[in-house]
Amino acid sequence: MGRVFVVTLEGKIYSCKHCRTHLALSDHIVSKSFLCRHGKAYLFRKVSNVTVGETEERMMMTGMHVVADIFCVGCGSIVGWKYEMAHEKSQKYKEGKSVLERFKILGPDESNYFASHEAHGVGGSDADDV
Repeated sequence: MGRVFVVTLEGKIYSCKHCRTHLALSDHIVSKSFLCRHGKAYLFRKVSNVTVGETEERMMMTGMHVVADIFCVGCGSIVGWKYEMAHEKSQKYKEGKSVLERFKILGPDESNYFASHEAHGVGGSDADDV
């Protein structure tokens, strides 16, 4: 196995909550209206410092998609998934994009999703995918 190189991002950064490896920039968010098993998730047009797992067909709230789990290169934690293919024409915009689960990442101000939302309550049900 080769040496892992980690890219350092600059700007408002989302990072792995376990090892703080940089994963994405807030400028690359496409949507904050996604849901996963643990709460909110964000769709990014670009993520860094992840490895992509095996692809599989998965039924989501918006239909069948071909997806692959994505893992932090720093610690190996699963941090979300990548859309490889959407069967529905209306969902094609997701192809090639990645979802990071807020439960598994730190926000730009290093806020933890559950720590900040337990105090304020989790709002809205503008779900897209699970």
